Amino acid sequence: MSITVVFFLGLFVALIGVVPPGLLNMTAARISLKEGPGRGITFSSGVCLIVFIQTYIAAIFARYLSNRPDIVEILQRVAFVIFVLITVYFLVIAKNQKESKINPDIRSKKSRFFHGMFLSALNVFPIPYQAYMTITLASFGWMNFERLSIITYVTGAAMGTFVMLYFYIFFFDKIKDRSFTSQKSMNYSIGIITGIVALITFINILKEL
Repeated sequence: MSITVVFFLGLFVALIGVVPPGLLNMTAARISLKEGPGRGITFSSGVCLIVFIQTYIAAIFARYLSNRPDIVEILQRVAFVIFVLITVYFLVIAKNQKESKINPDIRSKKSRFFHGMFLSALNVFPIPYQAYMTITLASFGWMNFERLSIITYVTGAAMGTFVMLYFYIFFFDKIKDRSFTSQKSMNYSIGIITGIVALITFINILKEL
């Protein structure tokens, strides 16, 4: 598979994982509004460094699992059930929850770069998410676990995260009062994304039958 394709696969997978308004992208947006875009970009750079490391760890873990097809088969079925449950929760149950404001504590101004690294390190979701997605992409023959392919994919994932954070930094001021940033919209967005991943998982399970 072309290195360029692998890069954009990593970018796209990371991009859809950061689309829903969450702690990292909303913090980047609020830092930008209060302290300027430069500080928001510095924060985002710290986030992306950790994402790079997390995605690399996930890819190495996925490479190990790829040699154990019996384990991968079990994980696929477990992941499918989990993603379906998450989708149902965010699309059906969570929509009835009350609105809540996302107001992350951004008082520290000493180093937005390390602030971004710290918050990103607290978010461990990219590791299982990327591990599963790399296994899935490899099963479709869209990437392999050679060193160059992994580095390319990881770089694309870090870039995809940065692109979405950049979007929030420069466009949040225009969309902050719209429904896009509401709690219900966040739940809906997360539900759609997990639904897509669940569909990919189901297709992959059928492919192995």
